[in-house]
Amino acid sequence: MRLYAARNRFGALPTTTAGVERAFTIFITGVRLGTVAQMVPTLYPGMQSSPRPGLYLTTWLAATFAALAVSVASLVKGRPLGAGYVLADFALASVVMLVGPLVVGPEDRVGTWVGFQPGYALSVIITAIGPRSPVVLAVGLLCVTGSYVVHVSGATLPGPGFSTAIGNGLTFVVYALVCRMFSTYMRRIARDADASRAVAAELARREEERRAQVLMHNGVAVMRILSEPNLPDATRIRLLEHAEVELQRMRDYLSRQSSPGTTAQPAGRPDPHQTQGDATSLADAVRLTCTRFRDLPIELALDLGIGIKMTPTQTEVVTRALDSLLLNVREHAKAEMVVVHLDAEPDGSWILTVNDNGSGFDSTSANHGIGLREVVVGELERAGYSVAVTSQVGDGTTVTITYAAQAVPRPPAKRARVAS
Repeated sequence: MRLYAARNRFGALPTTTAGVERAFTIFITGVRLGTVAQMVPTLYPGMQSSPRPGLYLTTWLAATFAALAVSVASLVKGRPLGAGYVLADFALASVVMLVGPLVVGPEDRVGTWVGFQPGYALSVIITAIGPRSPVVLAVGLLCVTGSYVVHVSGATLPGPGFSTAIGNGLTFVVYALVCRMFSTYMRRIARDADASRAVAAELARREEERRAQVLMHNGVAVMRILSEPNLPDATRIRLLEHAEVELQRMRDYLSRQSSPGTTAQPAGRPDPHQTQGDATSLADAVRLTCTRFRDLPIELALDLGIGIKMTPTQTEVVTRALDSLLLNVREHAKAEMVVVHLDAEPDGSWILTVNDNGSGFDSTSANHGIGLREVVVGELERAGYSVAVTSQVGDGTTVTITYAAQAVPRPPAKRARVAS
């Protein structure tokens, strides 16, 4: 059970810079404790065969204590030890090997764990991944390699023993380079991951600000119209009904923000949890939206789009844009006629057109404002629809929303086309 829990804790390490450093500490601890585990069985035979048992025990205890200290200190700090500790570790490994010829017989210095000194030095090389500077590793490797030459200089090397000594020396160099490359690469991956998460978080923050801005637009427009002193009572009643709808939308938005773990579905994209039975009629949704604007001279032409079905999420995007368009007409256009036309194609594509004969605007210099720029153009394009706005001063405005069947929603390559 404890091993299972430890495995889970390791698997739960975050893929961040701190998580990688924590993983390095586990790696260091495993290597150093594994080396001690190999040294333990040879302690008694090593003391029996050593010409200086007391000194042999002293060096063995020093190496063991250093391995345990490095493991504990790394785990406590949560990252590999720094350059000063690593240099001290290399120094101890070098001293232990320099003392080796005094405490280990010539026949045991190569190829046995009675002569534990080269094996201990190799564990120090493998775990010297804390310092970022290559100078520390180069200095430590040079000291250890020179000490190893002294350690085997008086050893008995018949036949295979000589090749083993050469192989051990090359192993020091190869393992040092491989571990250095591995640790550097893992740290770079972690830094890139942290940077990517930071960019994603900033984009999410900006998107959330945009969504809040879009959501507040219609409500602010309704309140601004309600504040007019000479507003007819019938219009005021209808506006209050509209304000209640916008208030409910704001409540839904705030409840999603306050719910832990809630992820908002991107606007206009099919929700994987929605079933076909949840589909709604776009024509009915458009008709219901227009009923909140009874004070406007709206003419509905929806018969050609009766069969269009959409998920509630997709319908919400379209009706929110239609809301904003009709609010703009109510507030700015002074139109005598507003035509809302829906047309469907056999392949499932459709076109929704909102045309008014109001005051219009100069498309070459007009600032569309948050209504057209974000609620209509921006949000619809982000949801995969095409939007065209055509207007001329004194000749009204036409907004055309087009949905192409089988089109994959994607971020728009450019903003909506505005023609004069």
